[in-house]
Amino acid sequence: MSRVQTLQSLFKRYRRPGDIVFAWIALIVSLGLLSQVVDQTAWRSGGKLFAQPRFWPAVSLGGMAFFAAFHLLGSALSERIPGRWREVWRWIASLEYAGWFIAYAALVPYAGYLPATVLFAVGLCLRVGYRRVSALLAAVLCAVVIVVLFKTLLGVNLPSGQLYEMLPEGLRRIMLTYF
Repeated sequence: MSRVQTLQSLFKRYRRPGDIVFAWIALIVSLGLLSQVVDQTAWRSGGKLFAQPRFWPAVSLGGMAFFAAFHLLGSALSERIPGRWREVWRWIASLEYAGWFIAYAALVPYAGYLPATVLFAVGLCLRVGYRRVSALLAAVLCAVVIVVLFKTLLGVNLPSGQLYEMLPEGLRRIMLTYF
């Protein structure tokens, strides 16, 4: 009998500190997307309901809004757990790494793939706390290996950057070909 669960224990909620904030975000995003479904999708007259381009996005977004509303209701009626804003701050802090990647992608057209990758690797190495010279050299080596692997061995066409245009002709040609 220990393997049989009651319906109530099967659906028991385990709350987390940032649960209500997540529920609000999910509801706002789903309602915002649902409000745009008419403008962003088409409805063809004379077609079958299930074959309409608007039908399945509307169903999925409607379901998302419906369940987000129930999640919000369940979170609002549950007991409050301390540490909500500390949890939300962790979510926001994790967005820092998306910012690092956006900065890297913005730097590549100007500096080129090799210098941007080296700067990105060293910057992240310093950001996570590795300050020893050996760790920084390992980051530079990994960046160079990645660039050489992608550019020469895999033949991926990567942007050279405006910085390469200022190099002398011979060095410029080598950098454009291999780095």
